[in-house]
Amino acid sequence: MKIGLVGFSGSGKSTVFRWLTGVNPDPSKVQHGQTGMAKVPDVRLDAVSAHFKPKKTTFAEIAFLDTPGLLIDERKDNPRRLGILREAAGLVIVLDGFGRTDWAIQLRKFREELLFADLEIVTNRIDRLNSQLKKPHPAKERELEEAELALMKRLAAVLEEGKTAAALGLADDEEKQIRSFQFLTLKQEMVFVNRGDAEALKTSLPADLLALSRSAFQAAPKLELELEELPPEDRTAFMADLGLKESDRTDIIRRIFYGMGRIVFITVGEDECRTWPLVRGETAVEGAGSIHTDLAKNFVRAEVVAYDDFRTCGYQMKEAKAKGVHRLEGKTYIVADGDIMHIL
Repeated sequence: MKIGLVGFSGSGKSTVFRWLTGVNPDPSKVQHGQTGMAKVPDVRLDAVSAHFKPKKTTFAEIAFLDTPGLLIDERKDNPRRLGILREAAGLVIVLDGFGRTDWAIQLRKFREELLFADLEIVTNRIDRLNSQLKKPHPAKERELEEAELALMKRLAAVLEEGKTAAALGLADDEEKQIRSFQFLTLKQEMVFVNRGDAEALKTSLPADLLALSRSAFQAAPKLELELEELPPEDRTAFMADLGLKESDRTDIIRRIFYGMGRIVFITVGEDECRTWPLVRGETAVEGAGSIHTDLAKNFVRAEVVAYDDFRTCGYQMKEAKAKGVHRLEGKTYIVADGDIMHIL
């Protein structure tokens, strides 16, 4: 899963990127985006690994894409900068929280930029379709182009009103038709207020921001990075003075992962214990495909035990079977977060 870190210039995106991934931002990549990986911590995987003592333990990961900041006063280049994000599964909008408190205004302005970038894509497509329709076409192709043009005009009207493409309530076939355009206003979104110090974290986020984004959250990445450079004993003392118990990084990574509609299932064994990411609502056969395409192609069934049951059984599959909490599921089974699965 690739998540775009976005925001206006000066919001501290690159600091957030370094904090989440441990990768130092490369100035030479700023205009094209830089990717860094972050493991998604999971105490359940820690526990099964402690029991099985595998040769390898592999956590699910998020690919974070650090992107060039948008310019507040010069909109012309912003669609190009946002274009880097078209392939991202979701967006984390970073707001400047170093002393500014106009976060709701910042968020509204940034969402306007997303609307503007999508509108540019739509109007360009409308112009192209109008040109194509002036040329001789087979009847079937002409019918498809006319249908697409009508859909694009509907999208343009909604975007010009300041609403997102989601406001159209697209039918399934219409969603498939526009999927290749990867509209930014259809992507899942989370809001991160980048605070400058520990004292600021004691203040709750304001109601006007939460009204725009109920899942908005805050942390102080720059402070945490500075603390990490201290010797362990000094770091502990400073954190105590600041009223900090531990890093927020683990919580934030998990919050982003699950906030983007993901879950994990777990595979266990002496060779490897691993968490595998899935979109919430996906099936056992789709989970099999995330491991290997051949497993999906030749899927027969999945052996499944809920993690809590597996733990109660001492992480023993034999005990899980004896207690009747082990079950066999077919292709259409909807995978639950933390399921222990073995694909047959």
